[in-house]
Amino acid sequence: MSRMLHLNLFMLGRGHHEAAWRHPLASRRPVTDPGYYASLARTAERGLFDSVFLADVLTLGIGEGSASNLAGGLEPITLLTSLAGATEHIGLIATASTTYMEPFNLARQFASIDHISAGRAGWNIVTTWSPGAERNFGRDAQPAHEDRYAGAEEFMRVATGLWDSWADDALLDDQAAGRFADPRRITALNHAGAQYRVAGPLNVPRPPQGWPVLVQAGSSDTGKRFAARWAEAVFTAHLEKATALAFYRDLKALVVQEGRSPDHVLVLPGLSAVIGGTEAEAQRLARELNELADPETGRARLSGRFGGHDFSHLPLDRPLTVDDFPPPASVQAARSRTEVITGMVAREAPTLRQLLQKLAGARGHFTMAGTPEQVADLMADWFATGAADGFNLMPPVLPAMLDAFVDQVVPILQKRGLFRTEYTATTLRGHYGLPRPTNRRFAAAAE
Repeated sequence: MSRMLHLNLFMLGRGHHEAAWRHPLASRRPVTDPGYYASLARTAERGLFDSVFLADVLTLGIGEGSASNLAGGLEPITLLTSLAGATEHIGLIATASTTYMEPFNLARQFASIDHISAGRAGWNIVTTWSPGAERNFGRDAQPAHEDRYAGAEEFMRVATGLWDSWADDALLDDQAAGRFADPRRITALNHAGAQYRVAGPLNVPRPPQGWPVLVQAGSSDTGKRFAARWAEAVFTAHLEKATALAFYRDLKALVVQEGRSPDHVLVLPGLSAVIGGTEAEAQRLARELNELADPETGRARLSGRFGGHDFSHLPLDRPLTVDDFPPPASVQAARSRTEVITGMVAREAPTLRQLLQKLAGARGHFTMAGTPEQVADLMADWFATGAADGFNLMPPVLPAMLDAFVDQVVPILQKRGLFRTEYTATTLRGHYGLPRPTNRRFAAAAE
């Protein structure tokens, strides 16, 4: 079979544009309504997407003194259980933090979701950078960037070890023989490391997929090496194709260095497209969204991206230079995104207003406004030239731009032979073309 695009829907509030919630095309359903997310997931399933994705932030995400941006929502792991019952085929991915969660409980939650969904679960692994999150978990300070990743490495060894603590044939449920499980096929973990002491075994049988699909989104040097060891899909942010090409090439090379197949790590850049019947209509919609955005909300978000750096002294309409920003290496927040932003400033010298409008569209992911054909052309080009294995679709307004993509862009991709015309697999691993992990603790058994 020829290589096919992979598509993930990133579900966020009423859309990925900062001002989406104010636009007439946006849904008016509460962001705490599980039926709203179910309707988005079913639309993506109608479009034959591989998966849907829910992000998470461990702080409120609304600036002090500012109530001009959408905030709040449902806890994503809990919401996945609802979506599992509302869909049949599509993969279900949620973010969970290795910085502020315990590996036993998280492994148990994702194993449960994989069972509930019959093998459609995925975990987006994050090391939390959000300023103030530490105060919600009884800590005095946010761990440094390198310390967060060191903790994540140990966390992954524990979580995957727990999923492997049951052999696939451990659960017998043999009424006649009176044997519910074979204790020889269940083993303790007995992990004792720098941050975690976990006895195990897990109290949930091994998931249908072996492990949920492991997703990651860090693009710093440390993040890329973590992805090369653990990730099976990578959500990445780029403001231009050139950096996407470089990231794709570098990550795949790191994957090979780790002894893994580059085909088993999918690179899915974010794409936020305003779609119109004509290019002029799409540009008009994009202008409407930017005009609804609050610059001071954008300034506060920019400060958060740079670990709380004060940008209040910068005028909105003076061209920026990299000297207006702290060096990305000094930032203990999401370092990869700071590199994206300062890279754009170095190339284009935008004003602060222009930068904030660019980031309002999708927070540093690629944005465009055009016709369905133009969107399909861009996706085909990135796919063919080695910038992407597919895309993390981030509709600027929901549900309108998702509907437009499914109804107008997907048929073009299908006609060009770039996207599936039916589901042929039953699990998220199947959709992504990924192997089922061998159980490392029971490797001699037929897994």
